[in-house]
Amino acid sequence: MSNYINHLNTVLTHKKYVFKYCKMAGIPWRGIKHDLSKFTPIEFIESAHYWTGNRSPIDNCKDVNGFSKAWQHHKGHNTHHWEYWIDDIKDGGVGHPKALLMPYEDTVELLCDYLGAGAAYMKDKFNAESELNWWLKKREEVLMHPAVKSFVNVIFLRWKNGTPIEELLNKKYLKKLYNDLVYDYKLNQIIPKVKEESNDNDN
Repeated sequence: MSNYINHLNTVLTHKKYVFKYCKMAGIPWRGIKHDLSKFTPIEFIESAHYWTGNRSPIDNCKDVNGFSKAWQHHKGHNTHHWEYWIDDIKDGGVGHPKALLMPYEDTVELLCDYLGAGAAYMKDKFNAESELNWWLKKREEVLMHPAVKSFVNVIFLRWKNGTPIEELLNKKYLKKLYNDLVYDYKLNQIIPKVKEESNDNDN
């Protein structure tokens, strides 16, 4: 029973921090409804069983069993996870999965989720440096849309370089950053195609 209580406390603590950051970012409703699927039996029971308090119980479950039913449910019901936005998985999984562009609010909630998880699990060790170090390892493992990955890069690097997180989680700034990065990505996709078509026409 103690694991159930401990896991509940961890989830509520995480949600508290995510709401704090989502409110700063101008999307308080996303903070309120964040991770509500964690209270469903398929997620809560497994996660309570594998709770340790210092890392995600989903990761603990994967270490033991190789997979997590709670995670399969969670990532399919929460659009702030980059895994939700993977498409074109075919040919028995050996095709070319594609990372779709996450919408703005999902991208910001993803960022707030990372911050909230760091605050909940790292506790007094949570700071800009620890979060950036975590992200620098994490980003090498994820199939995330380049614009979304750049978005997280910019925020964590600027935070580490001294910009207060309260200033970075400004809705106007976040929206402009997101739009600029998406525009740059699309431009970089178009220019090579234009050059290729131009070369074809010259031939």
